[in-house]
Amino acid sequence: MKQMLIITDGCSNVGPSPVTAAAQALQQGITVNVAGVIDYGTIGEWGSREIEDIAKAGGGFSRIVGTRQLAHTMQMMTRKTVVQTIQHAVNKELKNILGNGGAGTIEELPPDDRARVVEVVDELTETSELDVALVIDASASMKPKLPAVEEAIRDLMLSLQARTGPSRIAVFHFPGSPYGDGAVCDVEWTDDLGKIKSLFGRLPMRGATPTGPAILEVIDYFRYVTLEKEQRLAETYGKGERISGDYVV
Repeated sequence: MKQMLIITDGCSNVGPSPVTAAAQALQQGITVNVAGVIDYGTIGEWGSREIEDIAKAGGGFSRIVGTRQLAHTMQMMTRKTVVQTIQHAVNKELKNILGNGGAGTIEELPPDDRARVVEVVDELTETSELDVALVIDASASMKPKLPAVEEAIRDLMLSLQARTGPSRIAVFHFPGSPYGDGAVCDVEWTDDLGKIKSLFGRLPMRGATPTGPAILEVIDYFRYVTLEKEQRLAETYGKGERISGDYVV
């Protein structure tokens, strides 16, 4: 499962709409969650609306939080998205199996059946493969909030490491240059907490907020990794010895 988790104070001001970009991410099978650490006043209100719209377009969740609640919020949104994705797949399968005359959702099942399905969903939540791309707003207004972001990411990694299934994190920041270009990948896919520790001391904090371009670049990163994985699988199976017919062992 693929997630993008954006940490921002909102108010994108460079490039294409982040809402449109989030919709493109959802089309690629990437759910977009947004944790908003915003300021008060009119700017904060604008940021809140944008944060909500991005998450809605990306099929995910949004939360406006203070720095103290950021770590818990990130963990909650990540897990909730996994559960939602699995439940959606289960509901779709129920409709295929039971048809129009049967239960269409988990909630419509008889109590005993529902309990068994919920147990399976819980197990899949812990065992399914999960990739989370963290996308950090490094605009100048986020500088005072960065220590809380760092702590929250470490807590999120610890919670993912506690899962029984494979979990990876990649970390990006935006803007990627003084000119407000897209995003920069700071840490490629990893499950190693140590790779995050030295990240935040070297993040450049700049003025522009190109949230839309950043989302589009992370979509490309997901696409590249997916293609790379497919190539590795093709190479692995391609090394098998052929027997009669088209079977490979």
